[in-house]
Amino acid sequence: MANERNRSDKKGDRSRGDKGRGDKGGRGDKSRGDLIDDVIKVRRCAAVVKGGRRFSFNALVVVGDGKGRVGWGYGKANEVPPSVEKGIKDAQRNMSNVPVVDGTIPHRVFGRFGAAKVILIPAGPGTGVIAGDTVRKVCVAAGIENILTKSFGSNNPANLVKATLQAFDQLRSRQEIERLRGVTLS
Repeated sequence: MANERNRSDKKGDRSRGDKGRGDKGGRGDKSRGDLIDDVIKVRRCAAVVKGGRRFSFNALVVVGDGKGRVGWGYGKANEVPPSVEKGIKDAQRNMSNVPVVDGTIPHRVFGRFGAAKVILIPAGPGTGVIAGDTVRKVCVAAGIENILTKSFGSNNPANLVKATLQAFDQLRSRQEIERLRGVTLS
């Protein structure tokens, strides 16, 4: 009896709500109301002053509703949490629409910002988001479930986010192309 009690009191007991190894410990994307926000990169900057070093932090954040709206923001502050909050506010102001058709994008598209280049290719159901970490976070925030991507050139997270969003801006849905051309597509 005592042996069973000791086994259940151990730290690794799953019955008390412990998540185990797969839990990220609260990191990653969080949902704020109907928006999904994810921190892409946090950087520390040091200014040398008379008493030593004064640190400031800047955060690159991507925000989306998971239904075709996504934006990026950049926040700077003396602590990490305020810089992330400022980045989220900036991202909410700079959101754009992405046409999502059956969980993927309507056609192949190429985006470029600086030396970062990104190719986005539509994928069939069940493929998932095949992308690097930065591009994946942008696609998930936009609500894309199936996509193939490849990034070339620079792997700078800020430039990859901007290249991905520049590619999203080039996307056109079938209805939008029909309206612009004044024809019906079969």
